[in-house]
Amino acid sequence: LLSSMFPYEEEFVVTDQLAVAELKHYVENESAEMPSSKVQFILNVKPEVPNASMVEFSMVCALPFKYPTVLPEITVRSPLLSRSQQIQLNSDLKTYLVQNCSGEPCMLGAREWVKEHAAAYIDRELSSSSVTTSNAVQSEDVIFTRLWIYSHHIYNKQKRKNIIEWAKELSLSGFCMPGKPGVVCVEGLQNNCEEFWSRIRRLTWKRILIRHREDVSLEGGGNAEIQKQRKFSTLEEKCFDAHGPRGNHMDLGQLYQFLEGKGCADIFQMYFGVEGH
Repeated sequence: LLSSMFPYEEEFVVTDQLAVAELKHYVENESAEMPSSKVQFILNVKPEVPNASMVEFSMVCALPFKYPTVLPEITVRSPLLSRSQQIQLNSDLKTYLVQNCSGEPCMLGAREWVKEHAAAYIDRELSSSSVTTSNAVQSEDVIFTRLWIYSHHIYNKQKRKNIIEWAKELSLSGFCMPGKPGVVCVEGLQNNCEEFWSRIRRLTWKRILIRHREDVSLEGGGNAEIQKQRKFSTLEEKCFDAHGPRGNHMDLGQLYQFLEGKGCADIFQMYFGVEGH
């Protein structure tokens, strides 16, 4: 229903096609196994206010399997919202959902609520200040984050595709080493790294965890400052002489050399408990 109402990608984007396929398979009674992943998507909303072309809100949504008897998970984001404004907006949206949407489909109601109310949260703080919106955003410290993720293994082609596509969507750089074990590094704005981790961990894994995390506060947080912090230019899949009976073990010596070349050699010991060489 949502995809037919919002046919354009700038309005509605499914971020986990695998979960949709799994759900469809279940609904059509081709599988007795309950879906393991929540259907995830983004609804972009332009509020009905003057200068609306300057403002856009993203509703990052996940539908639990028992929706609508269980409320959807929705986080509203905008680069024009400060952290406190975003927290307040999402808290008020949750209150609205709890009070008005118990047991009923509510995605359209939530979208309308955001369309009508979200812009006021930007104005709320600015009305008591003489600074412009762009200055307010610039003056806030930005957190640059790097996550080092460890998985028991990464074989699945769809998961590997998700890792690359989600990183691109969220402007993250880094690398992914598939096989056994699996290693993923993502770096970029803190919110985007956390969104990436939130999506990845919802997939089915034997074991996955953040082995190490780095957070750097950037005063002003301009694009040049962010780029300066990056150790990787894009996110790409790296394979290092796969070997073993199933061809699923990478040459960890080559991984060490790769990390050393990026100035990250100390991470090797955090992952594997031994000094690299």
